[in-house]
Amino acid sequence: QEQLVEYGGGLVQPGGSLTLSCATSGFNLDDYAIGWFRQAPGKEREGVSCISSSDSSTYYADSVKGRFTIFTRNAKNTVYLQMNNLKPEDTAVYYCAADLWGSAYLCNPSLMGYWGQGTQVTVSS
Repeated sequence: QEQLVEYGGGLVQPGGSLTLSCATSGFNLDDYAIGWFRQAPGKEREGVSCISSSDSSTYYADSVKGRFTIFTRNAKNTVYLQMNNLKPEDTAVYYCAADLWGSAYLCNPSLMGYWGQGTQVTVSS
């Protein structure tokens, strides 16, 4: 059975860093696009970053380019999101999601078939 579990959320000051982990089970990461999405209160869920292990392609939303890095450790079936220089506007619930045979460039919540439960990230002084 496919399962995604996120770890690593928390409270961090502006300018700080966090690394989110998405532990996957029941997935062959080579067959899926895996992504990180976030939803702030009163806002729609948006794609933050996605990765396709099959072709090593990645996608980043403009708002996080140069600050966030997505990477995988296939041997551990885990997808990470390294977040640096965090800003208050990065505050949201962050979700890990997967799309079978998907593309990193189609980092759209409506295309994802599997979701984790989410982890809260709060950026505040």
